[in-house]
Amino acid sequence: AVRRLAGALERAAVHGLVTNRDLLVRSLRHPEFAEARMDTGFYDRHADALAAPVPDPHAPLAAALADAHGRSRFGGWRNLTSQPHLKRYRTEPDGTEHEVRYHHTRQGPAADGVTVVEVAPGHVVLEVDGVRRRFTVSRYGDRVHVGTPAGDTALTPLPLLPEPTARRAPGSLLAPMPGTVVRVADGITEGQQVTAGQPLVWLEAMKMEHRICAPASGTLTALHAVPGRQVEVGALLAVVQEGESS
Repeated sequence: AVRRLAGALERAAVHGLVTNRDLLVRSLRHPEFAEARMDTGFYDRHADALAAPVPDPHAPLAAALADAHGRSRFGGWRNLTSQPHLKRYRTEPDGTEHEVRYHHTRQGPAADGVTVVEVAPGHVVLEVDGVRRRFTVSRYGDRVHVGTPAGDTALTPLPLLPEPTARRAPGSLLAPMPGTVVRVADGITEGQQVTAGQPLVWLEAMKMEHRICAPASGTLTALHAVPGRQVEVGALLAVVQEGESS
């Protein structure tokens, strides 16, 4: 009876409201409860462990795949077809941000580390380490709720390219397109003086090299570009703080 009740609660989907469903399921699954060894001190001993959130690392991927279902594989046109599709989410309420990458193939969607078994707008089935796991996916307003037997994960989709003025410092050099960093200027280091128009980073995209130059004379305060690293459009490569060279 305890197992049946726990199973029924695991299958129950209650989104949008804060409930104690996960706490009840974990309590019912606890050995002391299942073996009828609980007493009035049960929650005094186990409350912290039973109530602690257990975020599912694959919930953001399930949300992204469900959202992409039914979209044309050619709908998201890109310069480099080898580049993965990218989505960003924030877990609520802890605020942890996640970046999800997946590919569209002839066989369907694919992602590293898992096998995508089935995708629909309301559910996703992934095979993880040989075990098939089903995720229910529901969207209410700007929230996506991903449910598993272990609990519910609430996610907020984030824009791929945050407002530059909100997230980027003045003088930021951003990747104008997805590509690969092929080199940075010889001997260039953070804190070094640069001049307006000086090439700092070379980016390869569409089989062509693109020079990313200093927008003004000043100090190179940050250098994030690394040769050989692939970058998305809008990725921060470097920051030049405008000012007189010394």
